[in-house]
Amino acid sequence: MRIIFMGTPDFAAEIFDGLLTTDHEILAVVTQPDRPKGRKRILTPSPVKVLAQKYHLPVFQPENIKGSSEAEELTAMAADLIITAAYGQFVPNSLLASVKYYAINVHASLLPKYRGGAPIHYAIWQGEEETGISIIEMVSQMDAGDIFYQQAIPILPSDDVGQQFAKLAKLGRQALIDFLPKLASGDFERQPQNPEQVSFAPIIGKEAEQINWFQSSQEIDQHIRAFRPFPSTYTLLKGQRIKIWAGRPVNYANKYQASPGQIVASTDDQLIVACGQYTFFAIEEWQENGRKRVQIKDYLNGNPADDLIGQTFSSPKEGASS
Repeated sequence: MRIIFMGTPDFAAEIFDGLLTTDHEILAVVTQPDRPKGRKRILTPSPVKVLAQKYHLPVFQPENIKGSSEAEELTAMAADLIITAAYGQFVPNSLLASVKYYAINVHASLLPKYRGGAPIHYAIWQGEEETGISIIEMVSQMDAGDIFYQQAIPILPSDDVGQQFAKLAKLGRQALIDFLPKLASGDFERQPQNPEQVSFAPIIGKEAEQINWFQSSQEIDQHIRAFRPFPSTYTLLKGQRIKIWAGRPVNYANKYQASPGQIVASTDDQLIVACGQYTFFAIEEWQENGRKRVQIKDYLNGNPADDLIGQTFSSPKEGASS
């Protein structure tokens, strides 16, 4: 089949790399424009563009594909198939309608759960026990097309978003390779999405990064893992921003009476913080503003724990009682 591939980040590049192992013809690759990255703000191509250039494939990078000359050129190609994976823009209906067979999307959730741009983050954040890959027909409404193919994997209690991104990219790669022969032969069933089961995973704003200590320790653990390594979570202590990188819920029930966010105790390698619902969370790794990430055991080697015990981390205003 003659295919247009559309994608941008590492997740999409892994899937695209799998597509390149098949005997299909890649007519064009569409990705987001080069963006400045790093402290020096160096203009950097997307992982998908880097891979496409390695194979000398034509690359299109419209700032806004809707109404663009690039969209007109892609439409004129009359491809057999469009495949998207984390492209980052809505594909115009005229381009979707130009294909001979289907426009499909490789989406990193078990749809209809978690439509949108951050499905992996939300699945961990909301405490799901599994997630997966859905290959769906692209329609004008976001991630709302019929499901053609799905595969599930568990979310382990230790998984963070970085680990799940890697797992789901590999799963998506293999899922697409497995599905394309079925699509070519028509050996698959369409499953409409149940509208009563729809949930959304919109792009995460900076306001969501602050830990709310009024939540339970389990919810806080999910929040930290869902945002690690990006965009990361933080808390405030005496107005100073501290990123929380690692920790775990601990059972200190009935041992301390404290307000959510209060540091109640320490061990050799943990700071114990009171949370909502009479639960407790042990911080094991943090990063003070302007400094490197450190294990709490290393921090406590040079800083007395007594200086911290009794102090209280701030929570977002809507969760705080004072």
